[in-house]
Amino acid sequence: MIKQSITVGLNNVIGKYLRSKDISDSLKFSVEVPPKEIDADFATNAAMFVAKKLKMNPIIVAEEIVNTIIKELPEFIEKAEVAAYGFINLRIKNKVLYKELCAIITEKDKYGSLPKNNKEKIVVEFVSANPTGPLHVGHGRGAAIGDSLSRILKHLGYNVTKEYYLNDVGNQMLILAKSTELRYRQLKGEQIDFPKNYYCGDYITDIAKRLISQKQNIDHIDFKYETVKDILKTIEVDLKNFAVEFDNWFSESKIAVDKDQDGQTDVDKACAYLLSKSDAYMKDNALWFASTKFGDDKDRVLRRSDGRYTYLASDVAYHKNKFERCFTKLINLWGTDHHGYVARIRACVQALGFNKEVLNVILYQLVSLVRNGQPVAMSTRTGEFVTLKEVIDEVGKDACRFFFLLRAPDSQFEFDLELAKKQSSANPVFYVQYVNARCSSIIRESKNRNDIISDIEKINFNLLSTKEERDLIKQLSAFCDTLALSEKTMGGHHFTAYLIRLADLYHNFYEKCRVLSDDANLTSARLKLIEGVMITVQNGLHLLGISAPEKM
Repeated sequence: MIKQSITVGLNNVIGKYLRSKDISDSLKFSVEVPPKEIDADFATNAAMFVAKKLKMNPIIVAEEIVNTIIKELPEFIEKAEVAAYGFINLRIKNKVLYKELCAIITEKDKYGSLPKNNKEKIVVEFVSANPTGPLHVGHGRGAAIGDSLSRILKHLGYNVTKEYYLNDVGNQMLILAKSTELRYRQLKGEQIDFPKNYYCGDYITDIAKRLISQKQNIDHIDFKYETVKDILKTIEVDLKNFAVEFDNWFSESKIAVDKDQDGQTDVDKACAYLLSKSDAYMKDNALWFASTKFGDDKDRVLRRSDGRYTYLASDVAYHKNKFERCFTKLINLWGTDHHGYVARIRACVQALGFNKEVLNVILYQLVSLVRNGQPVAMSTRTGEFVTLKEVIDEVGKDACRFFFLLRAPDSQFEFDLELAKKQSSANPVFYVQYVNARCSSIIRESKNRNDIISDIEKINFNLLSTKEERDLIKQLSAFCDTLALSEKTMGGHHFTAYLIRLADLYHNFYEKCRVLSDDANLTSARLKLIEGVMITVQNGLHLLGISAPEKM
């Protein structure tokens, strides 16, 4: 937590400095890692903001603040210098780094975790693909993002529920059931034209073949139930093989079909609730949600004039159900094609009596696949799409997840299948995993020596004095900052970048610093550094749902 500790310390310093100028305001400023060509651990633009407030030269302000930093933060700062434009460069004391390394070694997989936060109950709803076919790679990206975010939030102590919302109601389900029935009849010899808007993938044929093999009378077959059952089983297996397991599968039927003793569904009751609050109204025999009251660009239909509910009506009931289950933060992961839906769901949350800020919607771009430099086409209707299972089978679960998390959710991503299969440093997941394997090999080799100091209290960490060692420890200590950044931005992609940078620094250290040498004290210190690297790589990969092999 070095960066956060320094930020807190600088806030105190800046506050004290401003009070000396008879100003009680607080200022926001940044503390960042400077470019590698600058010989400093952190840099802050605090003096530039203060100078603007005081209408002074930022260089002069920076010089005054530097003197205060040295006096007020002696336990952290070894050197503070004024740089161009009023930036202040900071170098932290080595003992601070050594202390953090010891914390990593001592706390192991608990490093960076926080006590359970019972005040915050979070539901992360992701994937939620309609059960109309196998998952494709776009669903896979959503699965990787949602699962890694859930892992990170759990590590930070939050009570997290991972939920899959199963859309098993509506016209799509009727078309799906009819698709299986028509394929069934065709396989039985009937001459039937298959409509273009029906599902015609091989998986539909497989389901029809299974039903034929069971020799049931066609009049006794519930084609919707049988089709959804098979597809859902496939989805569950694919997700499990992708290291994604949900805490709860929530069926839309529960709120849109199941009725209470008064014959009312949850959708009926949710719409009646909005009507009672004048947040819904009747017009042209249809029920409308007055979503413009809450910032939407137009009001939305909840129930059509023919009595059929819209998808929005189910979503109102579903989000109402989440609040009734006492969730205090709702995180929804949707494909970017749902961007127009965000405003109406925020309106729904407000109409239900909650602050719109409790809803966090993460929109992610879909994935384009490339094989041998050529794009791979996908179409969910015709069955000519590449399934998530096919990609996992080809490149492996680890590469698949790591690649999906290489970019921010809202960034377009081109998945290079050939690169993902390479067993070389060009493949980022191999590059990172190889760090753990190489560290494991060194640790195994060290077991043959009897002069190694294992007691952390007896290790002379001052021997870790090279630039390569110092840079490596600094990166290890940035693990907690990466956790904080991931929580703030709701994205696990920061950890792929963090681990790649850690791998860069580790490989540089490995090339220039011999770990197993004739100097037992130096060897013991470097072995502890290696142990810290292993723990951190394993922790980071676990948060991404990726394995950390000991041999490669």
